[in-house]
Amino acid sequence: MDEISLAGLRFYGFHGCFSEEREQGQDFRVDLKLRLSLEDAGKKDDLDKTVNYAKLVEVAKEVVEGEPKNLIEAVAEDMAKRILDKFPAVEKVGVCIHKPNAPLNCAFDDVAVKIERKR
Repeated sequence: MDEISLAGLRFYGFHGCFSEEREQGQDFRVDLKLRLSLEDAGKKDDLDKTVNYAKLVEVAKEVVEGEPKNLIEAVAEDMAKRILDKFPAVEKVGVCIHKPNAPLNCAFDDVAVKIERKR
């Protein structure tokens, strides 16, 4: 199986359990890994034989900038489901949601949830 990877997509959303997160919002980063066959796309040089990256970014943006959720786990699940629904060639999707400004009482580099879902 081949792979398409997008890393560090940045969006602004209002996800979180605390009212401040829902009111003020914060930055989220998204990494995506799609497993699918890219052989036809490569041999035929045909966009219709692969996943259009711009449409993939639209899905990620819709989820992160859309309806607020309490948990980034729910954001990841929603995104994985939408990707599998919209792109039938994708056999497996990995979604990592980073919440670099999570309300923690310490210094940290990142908070992230990573899931994999398949057909």
